[in-house]
Amino acid sequence: MRPAGATRVLIADDQDDVRIGFRLILDSQPDMTVVGEAADGRAAVELARHLKPDVVLADIRMPKLDGLEVTRVLAQETRVIVVTTFDLDDYVHTALRNGACGFLLKRSGPTLLIEAIRAAMAGDTLISPQVTVRLLRHLRESRPEPLGEPLTEREVEIARLVAHGRTNGEIAAELFISAGTVKTHVANVQRKVGAANRVGIAAWAWNSGTT
Repeated sequence: MRPAGATRVLIADDQDDVRIGFRLILDSQPDMTVVGEAADGRAAVELARHLKPDVVLADIRMPKLDGLEVTRVLAQETRVIVVTTFDLDDYVHTALRNGACGFLLKRSGPTLLIEAIRAAMAGDTLISPQVTVRLLRHLRESRPEPLGEPLTEREVEIARLVAHGRTNGEIAAELFISAGTVKTHVANVQRKVGAANRVGIAAWAWNSGTT
């Protein structure tokens, strides 16, 4: 029997074997449970709103509604991790702009899938290593726009640590502040730099020389 606090996951993928494989992986974890499956994007949105999962795993190429649009629709309501076969820059950038809190390639393996879900629950973003270097290169080529409201000294420190891949818990321990305080600072940094998520904060930090 699953603990009451187990992470509830909805799997959205049009391939039966992928959904079965993901379910086997996640249901083997004591802190996770699969609460539903959807074979197309529209069903994924409807099920997510009905079941209210903690995390949605969304493929990109699905009938009726693709995973990028599913991400855009659901990102304000729940955490969405895009899991796809297609390693295309356009997909990565659009998914993150639409609010995805993770981007994985299906070939990344079960360990990274589990880590991505746990990272999402901790307020972090995990991206497949295969696309991270390319993503950072693209982001560094873009000049950051001037801030309308400057970051405080503490917010700069938080942005720097986010850019170096620290989780909220690690930042809290390093700066001797509570996880709740870190979460508030991260939200303030996102707002000030115009970032949709932690990847956006990291991009701003790298581009501005804050790192």
